[in-house]
Amino acid sequence: MEYSQLLKRAREHLPASVFEKDKTAISNFVQIASVLRRPADHLLKYTLKELATPGELRGGFLILGSKLAASRVNEKIKQYAHEFVLCSDCGKPDTELTREGDFSFIKCSACGSKHPVKSKI
Repeated sequence: MEYSQLLKRAREHLPASVFEKDKTAISNFVQIASVLRRPADHLLKYTLKELATPGELRGGFLILGSKLAASRVNEKIKQYAHEFVLCSDCGKPDTELTREGDFSFIKCSACGSKHPVKSKI
């Protein structure tokens, strides 16, 4: 048998789900990053890692390589806010990420506290 015939035969035995091209688009992803006062690429990296899916930013949209429920995406963005935005002492979002050597910290301008970031992205 020729290669093309073998390939055609193999494709016929694959489940239909392999050929589906479902995607999820988040139209306000850059706005979310802006409201959180964090770089969109930082939020993107975290979101893709946590959702275990490929994706990319296209013109302000986040295009995820698989079909996901909005609640799951929202949950990961909330996790990001708790981990990288909200102060663990006062709970306010008036923070900035700083880097000292190999370590990242959240520094709160509202209460002055400084805490190490748990996750590394």
